[in-house]
Amino acid sequence: MMYLLIAALCSVLVSLLLKWSKPRGFSAIALISWNYVAAIGLTAVLLKPDLTSLQHISNASKLAFLALGILLPSIFVMLSRALQYAGLIKTEVAQRMSLVLSLLAAFLLFAETMSWLKLLGIALGLCGVLGLIISCKTGNTSVSPLKHSGWLLLTVWAGYAAVDVLLKYISSLSYSTSTALFASFSIALLLLLAWQAVQRQFKPLLQPRHAALGLLLGTLNFCNIWFYIKAHQQLASNPAIIFASMNILVVILGVIAGVVLFQEKLKKSGWGFVGLSLLAIVVLYYAKR
Repeated sequence: MMYLLIAALCSVLVSLLLKWSKPRGFSAIALISWNYVAAIGLTAVLLKPDLTSLQHISNASKLAFLALGILLPSIFVMLSRALQYAGLIKTEVAQRMSLVLSLLAAFLLFAETMSWLKLLGIALGLCGVLGLIISCKTGNTSVSPLKHSGWLLLTVWAGYAAVDVLLKYISSLSYSTSTALFASFSIALLLLLAWQAVQRQFKPLLQPRHAALGLLLGTLNFCNIWFYIKAHQQLASNPAIIFASMNILVVILGVIAGVVLFQEKLKKSGWGFVGLSLLAIVVLYYAKR
């Protein structure tokens, strides 16, 4: 389970770095750009994507890769904003509970079988994350009004689910996950560089402090993926354990970090919705066994 713990820690550390960097004058766009530089290099070296499969790519595949390349950096930016305005705890829960929407999409688009346990887990998850979105009040004075932070959480929730659906779709087109990640990371980096060129915002990108923190961010982001894959390989006979444990660990570590490092506070109802989300993950674990 060491691989799983490292993957969960890396996931939470990505959020911590994004939240920590904003008040200190870092540009989220510049950091995310350097993040993709690290992610592309590490994906090429460690995951060894099959780039020959991209030589004769169909129009449907091109659109899917382009959509993923646009969506990934967009959601990353929304994640950064949600961390500032809605807080670490709620953002981590919203990000992890995107699995509920992914399951619904799998049922509707990929003909996945539905059981009463899956339906119960989806219902609990919906109640948990929607409750958190509606009750957007924390003790952090930087938190924005309810409507603003609620919409940011909703965007993160739906966006990460859309990324998962696109990866599933690309896999159905016979492309490996490593190839999908390499291609989409490359598109994301090119689009971010183009955006900064149009906006004439290259100055932060070229600063050593942005390069250093961005590369660290990308390394942690990649390690989250890498060790999650390793955990699946180690427990290949029971992927449901990885599925549940990873999500529960990230939520728990996110809650601890939010309370201890950023003094975030939730109302009693907010803690109840966090509990509902954790219960949903447990129910979905039994549904996937």
